[in-house]
Amino acid sequence: MSDVSARMPVPAAAPLSLDDDTLIDELVTVRDYLRLAVSVFNAHDLYYGHGTDSAWDEAVALVLGALRLPHDVDPAIIDARVLRIERARIITLLRARTVERRPLPYLLGESFYAGVAFNVDERVLIPRSPIAELIESGFDLWFEERDPAHMLDLCTGSGCIGIAAALMMPTTHVMLSDLSEDAIDVARSNITRHDVGDRVKAVAGDLFAPVAGQRFDLIVSNPPYVDAGDLSGMPAEFNHEPTLALGAGHDGLDLVRRMLREAREYLTDDGVLIVEVGNSERHVIETWPEVPFLWLEFARGGHGVFALTSAQLEEWATVLSR
Repeated sequence: MSDVSARMPVPAAAPLSLDDDTLIDELVTVRDYLRLAVSVFNAHDLYYGHGTDSAWDEAVALVLGALRLPHDVDPAIIDARVLRIERARIITLLRARTVERRPLPYLLGESFYAGVAFNVDERVLIPRSPIAELIESGFDLWFEERDPAHMLDLCTGSGCIGIAAALMMPTTHVMLSDLSEDAIDVARSNITRHDVGDRVKAVAGDLFAPVAGQRFDLIVSNPPYVDAGDLSGMPAEFNHEPTLALGAGHDGLDLVRRMLREAREYLTDDGVLIVEVGNSERHVIETWPEVPFLWLEFARGGHGVFALTSAQLEEWATVLSR
């Protein structure tokens, strides 16, 4: 529906100060509620980055989500009348988004990642890793001839990385692992949602402990990596995400250090480790300046994702253990 945005007026004031009944009585079409949402979002200091990047995109996602309409719905729907019960739901979501600063995917219970819908709630991070581009390519930089036989999604959260990979690579068996039992519950719900239980399993435990004795062709991790400085200055929306899944010590590398020390033991001889560290990329470079990390580039944006092969982990084991 993005082609409609140029026709939408954006008033300066946000009318959410009106009571719900007044709003519901006066606003009756999809267009009305899109206009209202854009107005309200522009009047609040909201953070966009949990699936959208502007007030308009957030408004479209909220209204269509509230109406249970797909994102690619025919734009002609914009002048359809909205049922009163649906109007009430939109207003409730708008208040929760602006007053409570709750990220929209938590309000809708769903987030899209690598083009796939996943169940999410406040037990897990909202999927947003640039690793999605690697998944969509089948990790072809390393597995051009064949899919990896066995993959580990470490610190899996909702399971989005591992499950999306299993959907894109139909012969790959995937293990999802996370310290949080709550996160594993969400991941299992997504295994069921996408009917991949024959190839995807989820286990709870501390880092590699739940997969002791196993080896993988590919280990991918989007672990907690936010350093203390960034964590203290994050927008209010992040307060709704589990702290356990965000912060990782003063430099954001508490878990990454352990991965770099231990990952070789869990990789096949031709295996690859891929880890997202976001803004803590600078800490990785400062801590291990001599290690030849492959820093990956992404067409749709994103940074701070490195790869190391089994051979490199072995060669630099002494340096990486410090």
